[in-house]
Amino acid sequence: MATAPTRELKRSARLQISRGMKTVLAGTIILYIASAFFAPTSVSKVAQMGMLPFAACLAIVGLGQTLVIQQRGIDLSVAGAISLTVVIVTWGPDRNDDRLMPAVAAAFAAAIITGLINGFLVTKTKLNSIVATLGVNALLYGVMMGLSGGSPRRTTERLSNFANDKTFGLPHSIYFGIILTIVVTVLLKRTVFGRRFEAVGANPRAAHATGLKIIRYQIGAYVAAQILYCAAGIILGGVISQPTAYQGDDYVLPSVAVVVLGGTSLLGGRGFPAASALAALFLKQLDMFVLSLGVPYGVRTIVISFSLMLGIALYAVNWKSPNFTLKKRDRKLQPI
Repeated sequence: MATAPTRELKRSARLQISRGMKTVLAGTIILYIASAFFAPTSVSKVAQMGMLPFAACLAIVGLGQTLVIQQRGIDLSVAGAISLTVVIVTWGPDRNDDRLMPAVAAAFAAAIITGLINGFLVTKTKLNSIVATLGVNALLYGVMMGLSGGSPRRTTERLSNFANDKTFGLPHSIYFGIILTIVVTVLLKRTVFGRRFEAVGANPRAAHATGLKIIRYQIGAYVAAQILYCAAGIILGGVISQPTAYQGDDYVLPSVAVVVLGGTSLLGGRGFPAASALAALFLKQLDMFVLSLGVPYGVRTIVISFSLMLGIALYAVNWKSPNFTLKKRDRKLQPI
């Protein structure tokens, strides 16, 4: 029978919040306060309703990137995956609602195949994840150009309603972002699969010694990531009435930035999907804040890059050391 201190420890462990979540939450609150004072238009209802669907898409993409980074990789096929999905769900139906569902099924099938290719290249051929996914990204762009020729096409009314219709005053795209964040968080933090997944990312050799099929988890991370990119692309294709064929270009750097800002280590292991999703809101509001100040696009890109460097410095550098050395990996149990 558990003692009182043990019960208290278990309760307190459930209530713990990761350092990344605390940091991103505090940063988001401060950002909204600064926005209200210096750029009030960026926090108006119209601006927020226009920004939040894109924050939800970035959050979903960030969830996929989190899974890959937990397995010590980085997925640079994000842009091609999202762009191909947008093309499939807009060019396939050609504004015909009856052809939307087959197009969505084709998009998910393409995503699964892409994930398997990425996983095979990284795990079986031992290619660096950056090189492998960058090559696959070029392949996806080739397929996309073959299908669309690079010309945009309007989305179907059914897909537009699916993403933009509101419930309790919020577009459905926001709810999908929240639901997928909850699903991924629960799977990683409250299941045996999630604990094994994190164990494989933290130390593949030790996980293999315990009998875990590490290849399955590693390939599964790339497949799951592509499915999430596909979901984001479908929503994005509905949010924008006439998306471009290069709609995914703006998601490569931000997808890595939200993972880093959320506190997930680039060295793999434990991940914090909820913090990554909140970081997506932070980045999109930061973008809205800078845009409201009338800053050029190039400066906005620099701001996002600076946020990425700040996140890496915040979690990877031991600021207590006089020499600012890199932190040793903490192998103790961490909060969710």
